Amino acid sequence: MTNNNNAFTYQIRVYYEDTDAGGIMYYANYLKFAERARTEWLRSLNINQSFFLEQNLGFVVRKVEMDNKASAKLDDLLTITSTITNLKKASMVFEQTITNQQGVILCELSVLIASVNLQRGRPCAIPEQILGALDSAR
Repeated sequence: MTNNNNAFTYQIRVYYEDTDAGGIMYYANYLKFAERARTEWLRSLNINQSFFLEQNLGFVVRKVEMDNKASAKLDDLLTITSTITNLKKASMVFEQTITNQQGVILCELSVLIASVNLQRGRPCAIPEQILGALDSAR
């Protein structure tokens, strides 16, 4: 995991359980891997999601645009590069690119995340401490 040049990178290996019988990674796993990268980025900024869940605050995916360009294969080492391209009071947009060890772009994602009061089920402002940490990381 690295956090530099306003981008965060996270690496993950494709395991047998992530693939079909032909050794090709199932497309929905790109979504899971992108989620892990976003979570690890927050963790690297000392943003502990379990603490905010205790405060009835959650970050939920509102919209995803995903462009699958090529297939990941069994044992590939994937790099997920994430940047925040839009940060508002109650939402943020992550742009994420997933590449294999040869640098081939396999998938590009744009993910709109909303801050939600889980008790009310309604949007709410992102706490200032998180907003500041995210703003400084982009």
